[in-house]
Amino acid sequence: MTTLFHASDMHFGVEDDAAMAWFAQAVMAEQPDAIICTGDLTQRATHHQYDTARDWFAGLGVPVMLQPGNHDMPYFNLWERFRRPYARFGELEAAVGSELSLDHALIVPFDTNVPAQLRWPWSDGVVTRRNLDAALERLAQVSVDPRPKLVACHHPLLPKDDDRKNPTIRGDMAFEELAAAGASAVLTGHVHFPFDMVRSRGNQAMRMIGAGTLSTRLRGAAPSYNVVTIAEDGSISVEQRDFELA
Repeated sequence: MTTLFHASDMHFGVEDDAAMAWFAQAVMAEQPDAIICTGDLTQRATHHQYDTARDWFAGLGVPVMLQPGNHDMPYFNLWERFRRPYARFGELEAAVGSELSLDHALIVPFDTNVPAQLRWPWSDGVVTRRNLDAALERLAQVSVDPRPKLVACHHPLLPKDDDRKNPTIRGDMAFEELAAAGASAVLTGHVHFPFDMVRSRGNQAMRMIGAGTLSTRLRGAAPSYNVVTIAEDGSISVEQRDFELA
């Protein structure tokens, strides 16, 4: 059995200290095989916020895989945002990130962020052909591996309901192509609201697992994280854990 703690949207700078401590205590007590964080690690991508994130992640003592979110590119240094959008995130990833080696699952990263887009705000997801092809190539490389393949990205690829406009541009295309390439599930964040559902596009079905937030930026749900368990037979179970607000 492989156990993953799936968290998202810490937003260091406006983090919920009590919820973060609650999460860290669970990590220390249960020692999951890995932590997967699906973006928005910082609020404004400042050096101070990244330093705080680095210290916190380094203290957890288990392997960590980090994905960037839209908040993890510089807000105030536009030159850096457009020329080197992931420089600060890359330093954090190099300091505390791990290449995961899991017995019963494979994790495939997928970037759904762009520095700017032709709409405002620039917060929702955009699937680029380049980033999607990179994830598809990785899935092709491990296609004969029997372990479930979990895609990790920041933005949900589909809207909450099929009758709503998809806020992630080309998300429907990405969902169908990733599922066709063998992905079992996609782990995301961004919306600060947890979910676990099976959706379909075309003739392809895939599980969508969303983590909530561990910040003070709540949107109708308490701070939370997911415990994702992959059994030896490849079955995936998800336990949502909610922090009790004072």
